[in-house]
Amino acid sequence: MPTFPAIHHLALSVTDLDVSEPWYTRLIGAEPAMTLSDGPFQRRVFALPSGQLLGLTRHDTVEAGDTFTPSRPGMDHVGFGVADRAEIEQWRDHLDAVGVGHSGVVEADYGLALSFKDPDGNALEFFVLSA
Repeated sequence: MPTFPAIHHLALSVTDLDVSEPWYTRLIGAEPAMTLSDGPFQRRVFALPSGQLLGLTRHDTVEAGDTFTPSRPGMDHVGFGVADRAEIEQWRDHLDAVGVGHSGVVEADYGLALSFKDPDGNALEFFVLSA
């Protein structure tokens, strides 16, 4: 059996790129690295410092009022790994600075989590495992 590969890219569906693109630009601190429109969609792709790509896709068939919910089949949330408590606290401060509501740093037996949502309700999280 081949070794299971790392995640190369993740593409999230959004309802309005004019809202989501600047929101993610503030979150990530960088502009999209590329724009794709070779299908029935528009996509903005961010090159993350870790080497992965994060895409925002506005499908031509999106219906007004559609939002993400983690309780339906599909994606539950996206977790971004951080090194330690200090880094997760830096992200908390950054979210505060750019006006993104969040859960605060939540402690569990298995680690620390800082949860938040994008404009479409896509659930995102910064996470560090307990040592």
